[in-house]
Formats: sequence, C-alpha cells, structure tokens
Amino acid sequence: MRAARFTAATALIALAATACGGASKTGTAGSAAFQISKDTPRAGGPLASVTWSLYAEPQSLDYAHAYDYPPNTVLANVCEQLQRITPDLKIVPGLATAASPDAERWVYTIRSGVRFHDGSALTAEDVVASLRRHMDPKVGSYWISSFQNVSSIDKTGPMQVTVRLKKPDQLFNEEMGTSAGTIESARFLAKAGAEYGTPDGGVDCTGPYALESWQKGQAITLKKFEGYWDPSLAPKTGTIKNVFIQDPAARVNALLSGQVDGGYLLPPSGFAKLRASSAGKLYFGPNTTAVSLIPTNLKGTLGDVRVRRALSMALDRAGIIKAGAAGVGTPARAPAATGAWAIAPAVAKTAYAGLPRPARDVAAAKKLVRDAGATGRRIVMATSTLAPEIAVIANAVQSAGREIGLDVRLRTVAPDAYTALFSDPKARAGLDLVMTTWYDSTPDPLEFYGILQTGNFSNYGGYSNPRYDRLVDQAEAEPDPQKRAAVVAELQRIAVGDLVWIPLYEVPHSLFLNKRVTGAPTSIAQLEYPWAAPLGAAG
Repeated sequence: MRAARFTAATALIALAATACGGASKTGTAGSAAFQISKDTPRAGGPLASVTWSLYAEPQSLDYAHAYDYPPNTVLANVCEQLQRITPDLKIVPGLATAASPDAERWVYTIRSGVRFHDGSALTAEDVVASLRRHMDPKVGSYWISSFQNVSSIDKTGPMQVTVRLKKPDQLFNEEMGTSAGTIESARFLAKAGAEYGTPDGGVDCTGPYALESWQKGQAITLKKFEGYWDPSLAPKTGTIKNVFIQDPAARVNALLSGQVDGGYLLPPSGFAKLRASSAGKLYFGPNTTAVSLIPTNLKGTLGDVRVRRALSMALDRAGIIKAGAAGVGTPARAPAATGAWAIAPAVAKTAYAGLPRPARDVAAAKKLVRDAGATGRRIVMATSTLAPEIAVIANAVQSAGREIGLDVRLRTVAPDAYTALFSDPKARAGLDLVMTTWYDSTPDPLEFYGILQTGNFSNYGGYSNPRYDRLVDQAEAEPDPQKRAAVVAELQRIAVGDLVWIPLYEVPHSLFLNKRVTGAPTSIAQLEYPWAAPLGAAG
C-alpha cells in the first residue's frame, strides 16, 4: 500500500508470479525445495466450528487501522470492500462496480440487496461515510496515502458514489479492494464513536461472518451471517474462533496436537515438524511479499549509493534464508516481490530478467567502501525479539559490515515499538537501517514503487529523484495494465540501481490445515478475501 506497512517480520514472504498458476517446485542455493499450491481441496461438508491461530492479538478491528496480518486476517471475513481481490490475485467487483468516465473520476454503482450484520441495508451514505473517514485527521487512518489524490467523495445517485481526483490515479480503484475500500455502516460508526473497532465497540459490516465476541487477550470469535448476499461464498462453518498464540513453538505445537485447526503465516522454525506431521498438511501459496532492508537515513553513511551497494554485495543471502526462513525462500532481485506483478506477469518476467542476480563479493564490496571514504563509519540498525528472523538478519548485516570495514551497531527495539518504526518518523531517529517484511495488497507493482515518490509517507529514507517522480505520475495516469506495468518496470530498474531499499529474499505464503478441515485459499489474498467462507469439513 502507499502508507506504512506494519508487518515487522513475523511473516513469511513472497514467491515468483510464475508459480501462481498452480503447484511447482522451487529451490536455489541456500533454499529448500517446496511446492506452491494454488488452493486447498474443496470442503466436503459443513462444520459447527473451527479454531484458528493468529500469531498476535489485533490492536484494533477498525478498518482504518487494519494494516497488519492479525487484524486483516479477522476482518477479511467480517468486512467487505467496494472491489474484491480474489485468491488468484485478480480484481473483481465487490460491493460496487466501478467506472471511470474521465481520468479524474471514479464512479461506484453500489450493489443492491446487501445488508449489514444488524440487518440494515447498504446505502450510498454508508459508502461516503466509510471512505471519507480515511481523510479525517482525527481518525489517523493508516491508509491515508491511498487518498492522497482525492479531492471529494459524494453521493451522486440513489446507489451511486463519485470520487473526484486532483490528478489521475488508477491505483486508487485497485486499492478499493483493500481496507482502504472497506464499507461500514454510517449509523454504526456514529454510534460507536471512539469505541469503534475495540473489544467494547465492535464493528458492523457486510461480510459472511459477524463479530460475535472479543475476549481480550484470548480470542476473537466470528459467527456465520445468515443474511449474507453472495451465495458463492455462503459460509460452511458456523463459528470461527481466532485464538492468539504469540510463542512460535507453542503455536506449532497447538497445530500438531489439534488444539487449533489451522493458521496462516507460520514460523519457519516449525516448518520441518509441520511438513512431517500426519496431523495435517503444510501449504505454500502465492505471495506478494519480500524481505528487505530499508535505509532510513540517506543523509548518513548510507547516503552514498556505493555504501548501500557494498553492504548488499557483502550479505550472505543463502545463509540468511537458511537461518531465517528454514531454507524456504529465494534471493530477491528487487524490493517488490515478483508475485506483486499479477496484473502483467509477462511484463514482470521481462523486467526481472534484466535485473542483476544478487551475488556475494566481499572483496569488491570492501573496495566500494574504501572508494566512498566510508571505512570505519557507523551504521545503526534496529533489531528486536518480535520475530527470530529480525535478529538473524540484523546479525548477518553486522557481520557483513565488519567484513567490509563498516561499523554496524545494533539497537534493540521492543516488539511493540518495532511497528512504530513504520508509522512514526520520530521512532526512527538515530537509525540508519531497518528490516521489513513488506507485502502488496493489490496485484499491481505500482503499489510498492509509488511509495518511493518524493514526499510519500512510506518513503522512509527521503529518497528524491525528479525523473522517478514523473514516472510515478505517468504510471498512475495509465489505464492499460500492460502499459502501466511497462512504466513500473522502469521504476523498478531505477529503484534497484539506486538501492533505495536493499532486497534480501522472497518466501511463499504459508498455511497449515489439520485433517478435519479444508477449503481455505493459500495465497496472501486471504488478508482481503473471506478465506473462512469456503472452509469446511475435509473428505
């Protein structure tokens, strides 16, 4: 998305778009063989209840603050958007159909017959209230960058809403398939006020499941919504109990023992046990995510591209993948994962073929540092106990830095404070480098490369390149996906050449289902798509 990505690093990451069509084996130096599964077998019947594991408790279920895996995994089943992103990473109509009469308007015709969980009908007023809320500074929406080109949002017909833009923005409509396009009851928003999205305030949306209860520190339980409008996604399971299990080992054991039925984004440290278990099956699915290093201070040591390039050349990516991702991964050539190019996979293939493969060359890296006059200079990198791979990567960066003459210091950041590094510029004060697990919510690579435009909220290092900025504007104005992707390919070439972010590796999305359940999609689209609706009994 075009604002901060609160994914600190507990996640598992992306794989090539070429693997999105079905099962395939992947393996490179330092990686383990694995298969990409497009889907899981269809459910054979209904279930009364399913227990699902989340690696953390959501801080909020307010869609405006839904910017991380736990809240989005829950809300994907409860709330819906104007557009829908499908498991195969396509964008289709959701609660509305979209039209663009001219380059600076998006007109949404709202689907009739849709009801909120309290029984009230979806109206144009609900759409206006839900979208405008992102633009209210008092709300502090994490999705505000999605609305940076919006000038007005108004009801223009009984079931029609028009969004007027300051300049053309094709990505805006695609992001209406993310939390940026979530529609909530205007009446409920007014009633809940500041309590909206909290355990006491709750939510009232239109999805196949309704929020039944939120036991703070324990679980969020969802109940099948009998009045759901889409028969193709009629829920097969009565209740979904989402339990919070922070400890990685405890989470794996809960899956193996049958205490929980399934879960996404599993700890790499548990892959071997989950793969070998007869209790269920570990799936790897299509993803749009990559692990990267973000230089957050381009006025410091990393301000010289030669130093950034040297650090990248000195990294042992094979070792990082083995230690941080249990070998299930591939070295990344670019900071936007190959899976993020679903709108134009043919363009992606050509664009990636032209990028250099990451290769370790310590001697050449050391020379670059000397040439830049940076020998002995300090770099401060954040580390945290939030997830094991953060420390793995931080230690690898420190080791690589020492080999080439850089003084890499590690600053430990509390788990809760690590996510603040991506939302609060003050939290990044004194830091030169942070590691991120970054996913795109749409299948359009412009979603990532657009954030490197001058002044963007998520342009953490303050990168500025006038030509790059012009290309972002050109891409945003191009309605043809293939032509837009061709412009983004040039953006990617520039970003990789300048090493605005230092790409590390990609891994697939992960999912474990025990023997009693099946039907959940394997792809990262589960963060927007109602993944629990097709979940039911196996066999």
